[in-house]
Amino acid sequence: MDGLRNRGMFGSSVFEEQEMERESSHYILSDVGLPSLGDRSSRRVNFKPRRFVVYPHDRRYRVWENFLVILVVYTAWVSPFEFGFLHKPHHVLSITDNVVNGFFALDIVLTFFVAYLDKATYLFIDDRKKIAWKYGRSWLAFDIISTIPSELAEMIFPKPLSSYGIFNMLRLWRLRRVSAMFTRLEKDTNYSYFWVRYSKLICVTIFVVHNAGCFIYLMAANFHDPGETWIGAVLGADFKEKQSLLSRYVTSVYWAIVTFTTVGYGDIHPVNTGEMAFDIFYMLINLGLFAYLFGNMTNLVAHSGTRTRLFRQHLQAASSFAVRNQLPRRLVDQMLENFYLKYRTGTEALQQQETLDSLPKAIRSSISNYLFYPVIENVYLFRGLSKDFLFPLASEMKAEYFPPKEDVILQNEVPTDFYIIVTGAVDLLVFKNGVEQVVREAKAGDIFGEIGVLCHRPQLFTVRTKRLCQLLRLDRTTFLNIIQVNVGDGTIIMNNLLQHLEDMKDPIMEGILTETENMLARGRIDLPLNLCFATLRGNDSLLHRLLERGLDPNESDNNGRTALHIAASKGSENCVLLLLHHDADPNCKDSEGIVPLWEAMLGGHHKVARLLNENGANINAGDVGHYACTAVEKNNLSLLKKIVHYGGDVTCLSHSGSTALHAAVCEGNLEIVKFLVEQGADIDKPDFHLWTPRNLAEHQGHEEIIAFFKSSKEMKTDQSLKSVPEKPETRSLIRFSSVPIIRPAAAGPDSSDGSWSQTSHKHQTNNFRKSLFGIMSAAQYGEKDFLVSGLGSNSSKGLNNSIITSTRVVISCPEVGKINGKLVLLPGSYRELLDIGAQKFGISSAKVVSKEGVEIDDIDVIRDGDHLVFVSNDQ
Repeated sequence: MDGLRNRGMFGSSVFEEQEMERESSHYILSDVGLPSLGDRSSRRVNFKPRRFVVYPHDRRYRVWENFLVILVVYTAWVSPFEFGFLHKPHHVLSITDNVVNGFFALDIVLTFFVAYLDKATYLFIDDRKKIAWKYGRSWLAFDIISTIPSELAEMIFPKPLSSYGIFNMLRLWRLRRVSAMFTRLEKDTNYSYFWVRYSKLICVTIFVVHNAGCFIYLMAANFHDPGETWIGAVLGADFKEKQSLLSRYVTSVYWAIVTFTTVGYGDIHPVNTGEMAFDIFYMLINLGLFAYLFGNMTNLVAHSGTRTRLFRQHLQAASSFAVRNQLPRRLVDQMLENFYLKYRTGTEALQQQETLDSLPKAIRSSISNYLFYPVIENVYLFRGLSKDFLFPLASEMKAEYFPPKEDVILQNEVPTDFYIIVTGAVDLLVFKNGVEQVVREAKAGDIFGEIGVLCHRPQLFTVRTKRLCQLLRLDRTTFLNIIQVNVGDGTIIMNNLLQHLEDMKDPIMEGILTETENMLARGRIDLPLNLCFATLRGNDSLLHRLLERGLDPNESDNNGRTALHIAASKGSENCVLLLLHHDADPNCKDSEGIVPLWEAMLGGHHKVARLLNENGANINAGDVGHYACTAVEKNNLSLLKKIVHYGGDVTCLSHSGSTALHAAVCEGNLEIVKFLVEQGADIDKPDFHLWTPRNLAEHQGHEEIIAFFKSSKEMKTDQSLKSVPEKPETRSLIRFSSVPIIRPAAAGPDSSDGSWSQTSHKHQTNNFRKSLFGIMSAAQYGEKDFLVSGLGSNSSKGLNNSIITSTRVVISCPEVGKINGKLVLLPGSYRELLDIGAQKFGISSAKVVSKEGVEIDDIDVIRDGDHLVFVSNDQ
């Protein structure tokens, strides 16, 4: 509707104040706007009216209405008084009347800007045209007439209607505001209903008596013979001159009240026929009004004692029942104590559950979770459960109170409910040889009755309260229904129960544990168990039964772990055999990339690891780099060797971007570093942060590892110069066909193998590909850019048919401010390298040194990724 807008009201902050006011107060149903069915808008019932429109529940407008109620009370007294006792305007009353009329005139103007509730749609209307039309058709005329000054009415209206006081009675129309105020207060729980109702009845009585006294005096004052009137017979015919206004008013009110209560004493009675007629009419009205007033009074008084009367009736009935059935004294005391508890806690405490049940499900669930969730999540049975399980569990909990020395559960009772202690304490009792024995005490946060519910067996103990207890109760059917929806959580609950029985180290509980496990193996428990639970318990009988039922051997939990993962980690050989026999995947990975073979290796279960390996388990199916790093972090060289034994590559990167060699350097373990280097780990291989193992060793100051890296690097260089290819006809990667031939010492200069000149190359391409700059180049240009033809001045030279590669180096010249350097292709000769330096940095006479300051005079000693520095010959 166009009348429903979200605009400001008295400014931007008024709506926020109004919202706080409404949220903290109690709503009155007849004053609340309801959204239409199916309304998808985000507009709240407490809408934001358009500009210059007043919301009827605004705090300031409520203050204005309450102020007008005070003025209405003044009008209700002065209008009948002026009508009955005054024949001309009184100076003080006349001024006060006009001031009051001014306020009501202002309210007439304000009403044109007050939104109203449409009774047909229950929507607030803030369209000013509709507001004006509705007000004009309803109360506008009456409000205007009741606001006209009496002096003006005397001049306008004809003689019979111009008498002072007659027109003032029209102002009683304003009493509807008082009626609306009492209606609102009766529904507001911030105020006592008894006293609001009582005040209303008193006000009605005073108003009726006041009006009756003023009217009966008016009849006597205007009668032609003052002596033949009720007041003339008492005060004399000259009562107007001899008696004061106050005396006449009190006498009139006295006559009205004794007549109203029908206890007239005979001292004042009607004299003439007119007074008798009025008295008859007044008494007829009093019959109904008197019955209404005293009926309400009686009901209010009687209602205050109803709670005590009902308590006494229930107590007497319980005592009679106990005597008639000859119940033992202990049971009688429990019955009576329960009634006393309910009486002491009051009606509100007794109706807690009724109050929750009367609310919508979403509100009820939110309240229950707010109250009970912190208690439930700390109970041992529900630890490790998901919120998807705990949320509906808390919503279904019922809160109950038990007085001291009352039985909550009886031994051997049918298991229908279990309880959680919120406050208080209980004793767990067993009945042996006719004597009750206390097994243990349960306190706040403990649970009892769960063994009977989960294992579907009679209750083990009698549970008796030690003091006043608040308990949370849940029935077995509801609990199992929640578990059916959350099967994984159900297995956690059962495992928590069995683990709790084990940890108690109690002979009784050990027997229950054994019996429960046997029931699980025989499938006599209704809980929806899965393979992970059976494997976790190491119960191969239960696992076999579940697999025979057709359960998926590869089903996983929330973390992706399968039953084979659990069996391998626990070293359960029989469970592993069963799972593999039913086609479980030996290479399945969990959410962290862990395979069952690694679980067995990590746990030191070598038989299980061999069994998995023989049945197709491959360590490389998982994150081998992560496994190797884990072994290094544990400083476990034997575990690292096991990875190699099962075919794992301990030199590859893990998912975190580092290798085992990085981890070994960080740990400072020289023995593992040597082993990894023997397995082919590259000391120049960077991780995701571009740190190489050699840089890490230098940064962390591991001198032994640094020395080992240098010796291994020199050894590899010597071996590369002395090695001879096994197949001379194989062509290796060279950069240019004009490169000088370097023959290995084993072949000699007189070797007759003419193919060697075409297979030699100066630089190992693998060194570059594994270097920092090689990885950066590969990421930027792709793998194909590592195999390119020669550039620069050598581009005109012919290339042979073999695959060609280029070498990249970083050049810099701190003398001219070029510190960061530039990445260039290494030319074919040392002279060309000097020319590049002269071209890039403007140094005509220069020499080339390494980053460490060692002079380079031959291009053949330069490797891929080296940092070359150009300096002048003068230095």
